[in-house]
Amino acid sequence: MKIGTVKEIKHHEYRVGLTPGNVKDYINNGHELYVQAGAGQGSSLPDEAYAAAGAIILATAEEVWATCDMIIKVKEPLATEYPLMRQDQIIYTYLHLAADKPLTDALLAQKCKAVAYETIRDAEGGLPLLKPMSEVAGKLSVQAGARCLEKPMGGRGVLLGGSVGVKRGDCVIIGGGVVGTAALKMAVGLGANVTLLDNNLERLAQLDDLFANQIQTMYSTPANIEAAVKNADLIIGAVLVPGAATPKLIKREYLKDMRLGSVIVDVAVDQGGCCETTKATYHDNPTFVVDGVIHYCVANMPGAVSQTSTYALTNATLNYGLKIANIGLEKAVSTDDGLKLGVNCYKGYLTCEEVAHDFGMEYTDIDSLLR
Repeated sequence: MKIGTVKEIKHHEYRVGLTPGNVKDYINNGHELYVQAGAGQGSSLPDEAYAAAGAIILATAEEVWATCDMIIKVKEPLATEYPLMRQDQIIYTYLHLAADKPLTDALLAQKCKAVAYETIRDAEGGLPLLKPMSEVAGKLSVQAGARCLEKPMGGRGVLLGGSVGVKRGDCVIIGGGVVGTAALKMAVGLGANVTLLDNNLERLAQLDDLFANQIQTMYSTPANIEAAVKNADLIIGAVLVPGAATPKLIKREYLKDMRLGSVIVDVAVDQGGCCETTKATYHDNPTFVVDGVIHYCVANMPGAVSQTSTYALTNATLNYGLKIANIGLEKAVSTDDGLKLGVNCYKGYLTCEEVAHDFGMEYTDIDSLLR
């Protein structure tokens, strides 16, 4: 199979879909690898390293798209890339279709085979290709939020860890999954007063045992969320419904009663966000203010630490990518039910039930297309 990666064109996105080590792995399995010149520059991976690994360096993204049977990326294709996609081409990347109907329509129109990192599941039901970036984003959320709380950044002027004789900052985390747990570790490490909300009592019990008396756990209800955010300096939105739009748990009306200069970091922005006032931002202009509350809603947070993120992501995506390349997508999904869930679009059919439900579109079971 001819496999390639291109330079990400999303604003301030520095990750890359393949490392030179990945190139070697694919070549050792009999595949041809193509890399756009400069694709790895943002992750400190020079063209020379890819060439030494055996990749063919092509000058433009157009050449890579036109040459390759499978494109491995990090972020979803943007509008300028839609015309480059073609029928039967495998696109293996984060897609987040529930927040992007134009991309959904384009993939269907081009009759691509679109495999979304974020909906692939492992044998235990986890999200193995979302997990590494969720961990990075969770850690960054507290780091970014703490920075936004500083007075020169427009915040309340609160240090999360407080000081001798001074109250610690109040951090509220909504969601106890991978993002929320990573954020929890960071916030506790900084010495904040941390409250975590989740609607899974078993998960709350696990985190309560893990962090003993260092945190306050609360069952996630609208009333508890409203009460918690009113008294928070920093709120981390760490909610995920795999493949579907995120429920709006932080209502616009809550903001008027929140502390002036408090901060919301909505890590769920890729799936639409869990705050009604969320809108996607970028690293060069990451915040906006609504009712005196600072919102940090960068949709590609892990891109800020691109070298760490690229290696963490490609460590997770490699084996699934090799399976697709070695035996073909159709056979791969017929032998791996978790990988099958990653196929969001297939030859003009929408095969992700959650996305179809969100958009009111027709859903087609992938199994019916492969018979």
